[in-house]
Amino acid sequence: MELEEVFSSKLRMKIIKTICQLGQLNASDIARRINLNYTATQKHLKLLESEGVLSVWVYGRVHLYRLSDSKKAKAVVALVEAWTNTS
Repeated sequence: MELEEVFSSKLRMKIIKTICQLGQLNASDIARRINLNYTATQKHLKLLESEGVLSVWVYGRVHLYRLSDSKKAKAVVALVEAWTNTS
């Protein structure tokens, strides 16, 4: 997937920003915080996970999403921090 496709979604950016601020959350908490239904949220989370931006930790039936340790994720965090610190 191209960079433009990953960042072209306002909802994916909301997900990334929320996880940057709070650390790790399950899909239901993310959906509630960004005012999106669970199924659509899950679709965006899976895409971000497949691109290496997010990692998922599974505890039984609970899936916790957090930023991964990849270069992509670190670049995204730097972008979000730079953007939010200058506004």
